[in-house]
Amino acid sequence: MNAWIQRGLMGLKLLLCMLALLWGWNSGSVALGIFLVALIFGLGGAVIFLSFAALSRINRLAAIFRPAPLLRAWLREWLACERVFSWQQPFAEFRYPDNLPAGASERGVLLLHGFTCNRGLWNPWMRGLRKKGTPFVALTLEPAFGSIDAYADQIEVGVQALLALSGLPPVIVAHSMGGLAVRAWLRRYGHSQQGAAPAAHIMTLGSPHSGTWMAQFSPAVNSRQMRRGSIWLATLARDESPELAARFTCYFSYFDQVVCPARADVLPGSRSIEVAESGHLSMLFDDQIFSDLQHLLSEKSPEASG
Repeated sequence: MNAWIQRGLMGLKLLLCMLALLWGWNSGSVALGIFLVALIFGLGGAVIFLSFAALSRINRLAAIFRPAPLLRAWLREWLACERVFSWQQPFAEFRYPDNLPAGASERGVLLLHGFTCNRGLWNPWMRGLRKKGTPFVALTLEPAFGSIDAYADQIEVGVQALLALSGLPPVIVAHSMGGLAVRAWLRRYGHSQQGAAPAAHIMTLGSPHSGTWMAQFSPAVNSRQMRRGSIWLATLARDESPELAARFTCYFSYFDQVVCPARADVLPGSRSIEVAESGHLSMLFDDQIFSDLQHLLSEKSPEASG
């Protein structure tokens, strides 16, 4: 569903650009038409820049938001958003099929996307994992705007497929809402309490474990569940054992314009790692995170330090 929505938005953007150029041509001002096209394509970048500027006040960390780091983070995030929402998700969702080679003995990886995304988000990761011969499953969580609890069964199917392949629990990598979906899965299948872990480790990238103020802007069910102070989040935390957080490594960024305030994307008691100068999406393209995944896959029993 998200792919079709994003194709529609891309089509609308291109239509507006064509109309702007046509208007400029007919009015004898081609330069103005080109300017309007640049404005249409640059609107997303402007919104991101304004949100980054606001983060320095929200997080009260003005020293981090110096001009040079802010500009680098903004450019990385803008390019990442254009790459993901203009190509990977709307047109290349199934470019890389799941990698489940018969007879594989390596530990696999389960990839989970976030709100308004699909499995195409992980295309660079899937390409890299396939080159290394690592088994993986990447899900498109449905319904797109339904309850986060509805994703638990889909996650279980993915985990069992990887477990059946090698007999080894997979490493789960989840972006944004995907991290909450993992916790909902752990609760539904009885893994939120102390006991055998169905996943070797869980890496979350910009997941709103304590909720986010940005969720106030969407009426979707899963968005309402991600709001700061939501009953759903409180109940989820209540049902979890204190030992659960040791299974998580939470990546966060002070430039994350979606999960705010800062460090709301860190599960209390987990290992936390800052991704410098990265926005909400651009942290997916951070080479160090992919390298950390390779380190976990190489270990016999990956564990996090609390």
